[in-house]
Amino acid sequence: SDPEEAKILDGDWYLQYTQPSEIDAVTDTDDKWVVVEASEGESRIETRQFNARGSVSAGGIRVDTSGNSVAKQSFDISKSRVQNEVETGIGRVTVGGSFRQSSTVPLRAIAAVDFGKIETKLGVALDISGLFAIRALLKGSKESGWLETTYISENLRIGRGNKGSLFVLTRDRDAVTP
Repeated sequence: SDPEEAKILDGDWYLQYTQPSEIDAVTDTDDKWVVVEASEGESRIETRQFNARGSVSAGGIRVDTSGNSVAKQSFDISKSRVQNEVETGIGRVTVGGSFRQSSTVPLRAIAAVDFGKIETKLGVALDISGLFAIRALLKGSKESGWLETTYISENLRIGRGNKGSLFVLTRDRDAVTP
């Protein structure tokens, strides 16, 4: 809604963290502290690590980002376009489309995914754009979801998607630790 914030949003953002709306297989005992014997001389603290698989989704295409993948989201404000690109073990998955500002939630972008491509490391490219056209026809709308920016600065963006996922993105590609 604010033209200055729109300028900040424009360009490439790299996914640093994603959390699904629901965390499967977590029980009441999984997040409790466990007493571990320690002495004054110990500098190591034993902890249990939460291992959740991250993923990104656009237009119904879900891509796992928990391995050695880097997810990039690009906004072109002047053309009202957004694109997600993920490097995976088999190659690059790219989906994109137009977006418009929500009329009821100022920091929300309503996306209409209309483009998709899978480029394998073997050099084979598959255009999956037709899937989005069929989906729009069956659904009666090209709009496929929304993304809300809850915080933005020059280098950090925090948002959530229409499925409840939380996303943290930065401008620094080199900060991504797949």
